Amino acid sequence: MILVSACLLGVKCKYSGGDNFSPAVLAYLQDQEYIACCPEMLGGLPTPRPPAEIQAPADGDSGPAKVLNREGQDVSAAFLQGAEAALALALENAADTAILKEGSPSCGVHCIYDGSFSGKKIPGSGLSAALLKENGIRLISSDEL
Repeated sequence: MILVSACLLGVKCKYSGGDNFSPAVLAYLQDQEYIACCPEMLGGLPTPRPPAEIQAPADGDSGPAKVLNREGQDVSAAFLQGAEAALALALENAADTAILKEGSPSCGVHCIYDGSFSGKKIPGSGLSAALLKENGIRLISSDEL
């Protein structure tokens, strides 16, 4: 079973209210069992919603990174709840692989936005991607297909 970012399948759950439909992902999934998942919606965030990015801890701060939306609201709890729900969904369905939307603060596999809302990407993983990987689920970036 493969867990797939719902936006890649055309579900309108992207922060803007749109999707990230990927014909390449759909072609890859042909004849395979898969389940769609949007960790941000599972975390209780609405669609549409303000864009959010992971903010690195300030210098000297030993706390974890936070997820802030463009309005400055801390939405970390929703992102963590969504990551835990995505992991539970993967485990309940015996998913051993996840195809995730690159760049997302939830699903980024290899890169995320830098937290400045300037469009700059940096190496890193989204919260859901990191949790899935920590639990032995193989990750495939949407950009790799």
